[in-house]
Amino acid sequence: MKLLVANRGEIAIRLMRAAAELDIPTVAIAPADDGGALHTVKAEEACELTGSGPAAYLDIEQIVQVAKDAGCDAVHPGYGFLAENA
Repeated sequence: MKLLVANRGEIAIRLMRAAAELDIPTVAIAPADDGGALHTVKAEEACELTGSGPAAYLDIEQIVQVAKDAGCDAVHPGYGFLAENA
């Protein structure tokens, strides 16, 4: 199993920590202007989103495609962003 965490910040880091405890590799996402964020370093893999700022995290079609391309089996929306539209 491989998990894409479709969020950033503290919630993403907590999700990645929990996944690591279960031996589930994680994939972080971030647009170029958020690429140095801590959640991208904590994940086993990081993928760049097109767009910028918070709007990039709302592009559901792009996030699903990134998850497929990265070989993810699941996407966790975190809270806010996609979670409010799930």
